[in-house]
Amino acid sequence: MNRPTSRPVVLCLSGHDPSGGAGLQADIEALLAQGCHAAPAVTALTVQDTVNVSDFRVLDREWVLAQARAVIADLPVAAVKLGMLGSVEMVDTVVEIMQLLPGIPLVCDPVLRAGGGGSLGKDDVGYAMRERLLPIAAIATPNLPEARILAELPEGTADECAEKLLPKIQHLLITGGHGDESEVHNRLYSRDGSHHIFTCQRLPGSYHGSGCTLASTLAGRLALGEELSSAVRSALDYTWRTLRDAEQPGRGQFVPRRLPLDFSL
Repeated sequence: MNRPTSRPVVLCLSGHDPSGGAGLQADIEALLAQGCHAAPAVTALTVQDTVNVSDFRVLDREWVLAQARAVIADLPVAAVKLGMLGSVEMVDTVVEIMQLLPGIPLVCDPVLRAGGGGSLGKDDVGYAMRERLLPIAAIATPNLPEARILAELPEGTADECAEKLLPKIQHLLITGGHGDESEVHNRLYSRDGSHHIFTCQRLPGSYHGSGCTLASTLAGRLALGEELSSAVRSALDYTWRTLRDAEQPGRGQFVPRRLPLDFSL
């Protein structure tokens, strides 16, 4: 019996969102849509809905290490996607995990606040991410508020934040979804000085899980072997379509529609 060729495996180190809009469920759905296999390792549990987050608990580091080691020992991990970490200790845990995966691209989504504004980590987590995670990541995908936290520039522009952060990371995608212009400007900065702006129409409403969708899609495109700039464009285009077709299952934000309602047989 011939076995089909395996889909690329993406290890997802993210938190669990019980509303299903963000976190590991977003990662799994987005990666399925790219033709990848998601290997989800839980870093944190949250109490949240589509309106906001009210509490969270970071898992014991040994549990996270055990999950990741089990995946790495069994599956050929082609990329790693980071979501919510929630503590400095978890940042150090990820650094330890990445030592087991030399040369594997790491996509860092610096989840520091929920879409509703609630905190998903203490203030020192941003500093730990900047100093210890960004240097080992292929790319980070902060929105502008997150980039300001990472760069410690409360009123900084995207360009100013990039100038502060690029000594720490090779590539930086600062998304523009939190602005109010009619067009969204997503800015890709690279340490070699190149700068690309990807523009799309701003959609009405606010969305729960858009950042998770983007970062996991980007990790999937890199796992498939797509070149970085092209992978960024693919991920942005796919994410925009999921927002265009988003649904409102609860009382709060819209949830991206990452998968079709019916799978073809």
